[in-house]
Amino acid sequence: MKLGLSNYVFEVVTDNFIGITESLNVREVVVPNSYQTRHGSRYKARALQYCLEEGVNILSDNDWIIHLDEETLITENSLIGVINFINDGKYEFGQGVITYANEEIVCWLTTLADSIRVGVDYGMIRFTLGQLHRPIFNWKGSFVVANAGAEKSVSYDFGPEGSITEDCYFGMKAWEKGYKFNFIEGQMWEKSTFSVMDYIRQRRRWFLGIAKVFLSNNIKLPYKTGLFFILISQLLVPFLAMTVVIGIPKNSQFGTLFVLQSAIFMFMFIVGVMKSFQHHRYRWWLPLFAFIVSFPMSVVLMVLETSGTYWAITGWSQVGFHIVDKNIAPVNNRGIRIM
Repeated sequence: MKLGLSNYVFEVVTDNFIGITESLNVREVVVPNSYQTRHGSRYKARALQYCLEEGVNILSDNDWIIHLDEETLITENSLIGVINFINDGKYEFGQGVITYANEEIVCWLTTLADSIRVGVDYGMIRFTLGQLHRPIFNWKGSFVVANAGAEKSVSYDFGPEGSITEDCYFGMKAWEKGYKFNFIEGQMWEKSTFSVMDYIRQRRRWFLGIAKVFLSNNIKLPYKTGLFFILISQLLVPFLAMTVVIGIPKNSQFGTLFVLQSAIFMFMFIVGVMKSFQHHRYRWWLPLFAFIVSFPMSVVLMVLETSGTYWAITGWSQVGFHIVDKNIAPVNNRGIRIM
């Protein structure tokens, strides 16, 4: 409203009735228990596909959708970025940066660990979307801006293989269909997981889901080659951790590679910390703080990432869609947070 928007709707999609007070700008969509997609999509993909079905979808092909996770907060600068992206009119899909150190920090360890994701957003995501206009290495599920007609054309009905990381599968399929992407300026806010185990389970699901996307026969190889390098880099993290802790063996043929990878890893972490905490009132100490914590946190981060990755490998057929609990307010008997 502050930016002068009037034609918008917050559409809350849920498997269970919440009882939101609906209005012209608020709509609750409850996915029926009996609903099944044509290809048997599950979890979040099933819910998103239901929203695109005839009789449920209220959008025209010229409308725009902003996908948000449950706790994602739109900021003024991110909405300005979205408006500029839409007015540009050249791209069907866009994505921006999400930071995790805003407002109350519940778990400092996971929040600092998520700084690497912020560094990835400002590096890999901004370059591949902003310069190459393709989601070469990945596609997130929040702070996603999509043309409604293009989203319906791609759909979320990918079957079980695309239901673990439906966002990644969607991005590769949209790229395969010839749609163009761009980077959106501004930041949205989220919270990191509240426990280390939730962090590991989250990474476990991501690795398995991306692997299933890469192994899918329904996506042509040129459009998923980047995922191969993401998976390989995850598998090499424990070896990287060992080089950081015990050093690189002399005369190692992989010495230069591991030094370069370690430097990039720590650089992205430092950038992520500085960007995540840039709104803090004591931001003058950020460069020093980021430098001091970069080494110990890089080791911790590698351990956490490795745990999720190799847990996924050992339990390949047992990973479902783990839902991370990020409720920070009391919950009443209807399951609604009391704010």
